[in-house]
Amino acid sequence: MEYNHPVLIDKYDRHLNYLRISVTDRCNLRCIYCRPDGSLPKLRHDDILSYEEIYRLTEIAVGLGINKVRLTGGEPLVRKGITEFISRVSSLHGLRELSLTTNGIYLKDNLEKIRSAGIKRINISLDTLDREKYVKITGYDGFDLVWEGIELARQMGFHPIKINMVPIKGLNDDEIYEFARMTFKYPYHVRFIELMPLGAVKFDIRTNFLPNTLIKARISELGRLEPVSRSGFDGPAERFKYNGALGEIGFISPLTEHFCRICNRLRLTSEGHLRVCLLSDHEEDLKGPMRGGASDDDLRRIFLSAVSNKPKGHNLDSKESLLGQMSEIGG
Repeated sequence: MEYNHPVLIDKYDRHLNYLRISVTDRCNLRCIYCRPDGSLPKLRHDDILSYEEIYRLTEIAVGLGINKVRLTGGEPLVRKGITEFISRVSSLHGLRELSLTTNGIYLKDNLEKIRSAGIKRINISLDTLDREKYVKITGYDGFDLVWEGIELARQMGFHPIKINMVPIKGLNDDEIYEFARMTFKYPYHVRFIELMPLGAVKFDIRTNFLPNTLIKARISELGRLEPVSRSGFDGPAERFKYNGALGEIGFISPLTEHFCRICNRLRLTSEGHLRVCLLSDHEEDLKGPMRGGASDDDLRRIFLSAVSNKPKGHNLDSKESLLGQMSEIGG
């Protein structure tokens, strides 16, 4: 098989080279904008793709031109055997980047293993630097564990280390200066991600939503934000840097500044559905055909069909919320 040809090109000439894989719907936190009351039904073991099935689909995707893969959840580090799976995926010919998104609770104890398995880039979800507020947001007293994991990852040479913050008006928006200042002291990439109406949350998004345009204006008081040139592996973040800072600032603005025209992503959910747009409820089933005996060529055709139907942009502005939960989709 010839690898890494840009076969996944949609009708708007977007080259889709980035696959986000949710390896589990399970998570050890109950964040208020994701799984606020913990009442979401857990998928049965048989409903979730096995590692062998995920590997097969990833190998097919890489053969179609995917060269960047991010493993997500739920929380990927709660699934047994994850480091062995990472090692196997990292050896795929044609894959140029393999990264991990985590809430950081189990990060410290797994850094050596995931580094040995092939992970060099990490995203950590962290919405506050205040221990008590962390408990309020996540339902768990784990801030110290997360920060120790971030610090150890830096000492071990992981780069980049991206810290994802979702600003919520009246909850943690008083900390955006502190997050921005962090980039002067540490080489972290701090990313402000607009709150999205995914599933059931405990608050009204229209009341608690903060646009990144406002956040950018606020933190510009700390210094001039100089644009950082995009690379071929960049996601949707607008990247900036303060003069003299060790780290970067990024803005992901799905609601106020649609990045659909440069979207290069596909998502494989933990239950085996291919999602061509995070902000759309449409999915293509891969698990059913695969377990029904579909050949690799059959599965390739599903990938190609899904990509051909990738929408030009989302219509989230006209919806109250999406049906899917972030813990199921993989973010």
